[in-house]
Amino acid sequence: MRRSATAAPLVQVLCKLRLYTGRRRGEHPRAVRLVGRPDRPPQAPDVSPIGDPTVKSAVETLNPTRVRLTVEVPFEELKPSLDAAYKKINQQVTVPGFRKGKIPARVIDQRFGRGAVLEEAINDALPKFYTEAVNGVELNVLGQPDVDITEFNDGDELKFTAEVDIRPTIEIPDYSGIEVTVDAIEISDEDVDKSLEQLRERFASTSPVERAAAEGDVVILDLEAAVDGEVLEDGVAKGVSYTIGSGQLLEGIDEAVTGLEAGATASFESELKGGSATGQTATVKVEVTAVQARELPALDDDFAQLASEFDTLEELRADSVKRLERIKQYDQATQAQEKVLDALLELTEVPLPEKLLKDEIETRTHNLEHHQFEAQGLDWDSFLAAEGKTREEFDAEIESQARKGIKTQFVLDELVSKEKLSVNQEELTEHLMRRAAGSGMSPDQFAQAVVEGGQVPLLVGEVARGKALAVVVEAVKVLDTNGEVVDLEDEDEDAETVEATAATADETADKAPAEVEAAAEEKTEA
Repeated sequence: MRRSATAAPLVQVLCKLRLYTGRRRGEHPRAVRLVGRPDRPPQAPDVSPIGDPTVKSAVETLNPTRVRLTVEVPFEELKPSLDAAYKKINQQVTVPGFRKGKIPARVIDQRFGRGAVLEEAINDALPKFYTEAVNGVELNVLGQPDVDITEFNDGDELKFTAEVDIRPTIEIPDYSGIEVTVDAIEISDEDVDKSLEQLRERFASTSPVERAAAEGDVVILDLEAAVDGEVLEDGVAKGVSYTIGSGQLLEGIDEAVTGLEAGATASFESELKGGSATGQTATVKVEVTAVQARELPALDDDFAQLASEFDTLEELRADSVKRLERIKQYDQATQAQEKVLDALLELTEVPLPEKLLKDEIETRTHNLEHHQFEAQGLDWDSFLAAEGKTREEFDAEIESQARKGIKTQFVLDELVSKEKLSVNQEELTEHLMRRAAGSGMSPDQFAQAVVEGGQVPLLVGEVARGKALAVVVEAVKVLDTNGEVVDLEDEDEDAETVEATAATADETADKAPAEVEAAAEEKTEA
């Protein structure tokens, strides 16, 4: 049997799942340049060496979210990196009288300096020794370290320090006393009538009429927008279909076209919400080329048979009630999880790494400027005007969101560890399929981007956090606005509900999902 196009990347994702068991490794330090011996090298704390007995390492806690590693490496431990440095330089340079790649080490030292070789060797060796030191004390590091060479002479041991943020130690409080209130599930006759009316709208038909346009009519329009008397290149559109009163086009257009017959024109002022002149006020000329009346089907048994699998209108109404109940149950479960999460965060003390918080704020701002702004033709002035906020207010909001996002991830990850939760292949596959659907990409595209971007552990984390949050929701008391206890057992077992709330929480903590989607879009365009 042939394997589907989606299967191959999904299989790759599932194969990688077994590689992620919750252990976090240190990120490699960036390349550094050799510096002279500092006037006052930092004092190593009085702790026992760790790791390889030939490499002395010690860790000092600077604050609850940052540590300093002090590492001493005997010169002989650098020999593999020195050999690699000579080999690399050999391939990059030419010396008269020697074949490329066959230049003796002494000649390289004479021609290019021993310092260049040592610098190359140390930049090659530092990631290895840093990672060994991190793993030796099982540090849960965050981000890149700040590395300083504190002492090194040719032939002597290498000493360096690495300061890096770590995940704080978190004590999860007793959350069984949490009590939240959610909206009660109430389905009124008006709700059912509205649902059926929306269904009728989907089956509406149109027919041309020779009269002035009125609210609810469909008009065919030619539009031309000009700013300061200049018609915009992207401000001309013809044959646009618009339902008067829908509010889905430009502000002011309903008043302009109401009362016009086919062939009539009008002009109005409107602030543009997209395109090259976003945020500017344009003079919009509109011509009505046709007026069409919308006709809704009668709400009877014939309509029930046309719009559904039911034979009678009564059966269709009963099904509408059930469907509205499912929607409100989903909303109720999501509301409960969000409120429970907020209550849990309020109870839990979580120190935040300053550098991590700063990086998160900068990343969110960068993504807004270089992705959302570019896609929607916005700049800061037009964006802030649309939001009704000052830059200071928006920055404060971004910081608040970043703080909550980081805290959410830390707390839920701690719960995953405390409850010993794991993610199986079926759960990961279901989550991946839903994430792909939410991104507008095919499962094949999304899965391939996940694999190539090394984002599998991030998706695993999303699912695990959803399960952790479900554990808390199950243990707390949820009441509706009528004072009735809400049983969320069915909703908690619904993977879609759990994942939807976990994904919402993770969007404030993880950048990876957006990066995966962006990578897939770039791949598709290529």
